[in-house]
Amino acid sequence: MNKLEAFGHIAALAIRGELVFPTSVNAALRVQLALDDPDCPIDTAISLVLAEPLLAAKTVAISNSAMFNRAGAPVVTNVRGAIMRIGYQNLFALAAAMVVRQFGSKITDPQVRNMAEKLWDHTIAVAALGRLIARHVTGVNEDTALFAGIVHEVGGFYLLSRADEFPGLLDEDPENWHSASEEIITREVMRKLCIPEPVADAIEGLRDSFMSIPPDTLLDTLLLANHLTPVKSPLQEPQRDLPPHSDSAIDLFIDEQKLAAMLEEARRDADEMSAALLV
Repeated sequence: MNKLEAFGHIAALAIRGELVFPTSVNAALRVQLALDDPDCPIDTAISLVLAEPLLAAKTVAISNSAMFNRAGAPVVTNVRGAIMRIGYQNLFALAAAMVVRQFGSKITDPQVRNMAEKLWDHTIAVAALGRLIARHVTGVNEDTALFAGIVHEVGGFYLLSRADEFPGLLDEDPENWHSASEEIITREVMRKLCIPEPVADAIEGLRDSFMSIPPDTLLDTLLLANHLTPVKSPLQEPQRDLPPHSDSAIDLFIDEQKLAAMLEEARRDADEMSAALLV
């Protein structure tokens, strides 16, 4: 089966809702669905997290990372304290990160597994940088930006998780004709994962949108994070020609010194998040 046939087959399955997820994803999805309700009682959230020991360990670990404990507060040693520190929205993002990571858990091909690891490095780099861009540049909710960064390549992770079954997915694609199928697959995976519509819309817009001036939306945040991060996606399509003076336009909002500081902070945050998520 060549790449065209593989993409067409998976896209057809996605449209019918026949998506194949690792069984370990279901637990994280249950947590996400519960936390999607902002009125979810704290004791319910604690019970859900405690029911998944891996998620419980990661929640406590990330609450003690520099991202959420910059003031040198006492070390958190329990799930209740961890949830209180990071908040529901970041717990939701953490559950999403587990889902993303689980897509690569069953990959057996070394080449594909290596691509999945590189895609994860890119994902966490975009998430960390997007959070800072939201705080310092676009003014959107920084927790939403973090979440959007974590899930913005979920379609790519899903495709890599199916590559063992469809080796043609890794064939060269110089004409980049598979974009329409990948867009369908990404949209259906996000729907299955209950990605909020504003976040899903921003992720879908990454393919063919340009940054607005001034940048002030979630889409702008993701576009900037993807453009500025030095950690590129192994699935990255050939770069389109940017509008004239686009780099100089970015300079209006992020000068060289500020960008260097943000990139360094994002690198540290990404290392902290990765370490916590490997618990």
